[in-house]
Amino acid sequence: MLSVGRYPFEIICVVDGKIDKTFENASKLKKLFPEIRVLGYKTNAGKGYAVRYGMSHATGQIIGFVDAGVELNPNGMAMLLEHFEWYNADVIVGSKRHPASKVIYPWQRRILSFGYQMVVRILFGLHIRDTQVGMKFFRKEVVDKVLPRLLVKKFAFDIEMLAVSNYLGFTRIYEAPVELKMKFAGESTIMSKKFFHVVFYMFWDTLAVFYRLRIMHYYDYKNRKLWPPQKKL
Repeated sequence: MLSVGRYPFEIICVVDGKIDKTFENASKLKKLFPEIRVLGYKTNAGKGYAVRYGMSHATGQIIGFVDAGVELNPNGMAMLLEHFEWYNADVIVGSKRHPASKVIYPWQRRILSFGYQMVVRILFGLHIRDTQVGMKFFRKEVVDKVLPRLLVKKFAFDIEMLAVSNYLGFTRIYEAPVELKMKFAGESTIMSKKFFHVVFYMFWDTLAVFYRLRIMHYYDYKNRKLWPPQKKL
């Protein structure tokens, strides 16, 4: 069993759509590290679905996810787990705005992030300063109760997970420091069409979560027949 500090763990790698050789290449790691599980499915379904798919197969009492392809220092996982224990948390989120965080973060993105977090606080009452870092940990009970209710597959899936967790009474949601480098390059620049596409659909999905949560009460147990079937792709 692998471990982070004094915490044993398993790694689940999810390949979101077997459209290239990623699944085969990742599977080769099992020869070196038997504790690594590589999961995948044929059709690309979006980041949110991939994260939920992996979390639903986890076996530990603390279940989390870390974004691949983002310059997050993985050593921060140990810090998040320590905070989880200190606070007896339901959820711990990595936060760029934690006083102990070390981040390289363009000023344009800081402004957009601040504005988005104000919207999130107003809509959902989440009293945390950063919801978008791709490093979060949840108690297994939270995962078991929240995952079957979720709909967002691509944008704003973090918000849906946190908002529904808070709504269901898992309110011990705290932040922990991270080390992160975030730079714009090529099509990801703040003035690019791709970037504005992401921002637009991020806000659109966020408003959709608010509508389902506060107006439709879709996430209430009484509406469980409306929840998506737990199918595999």
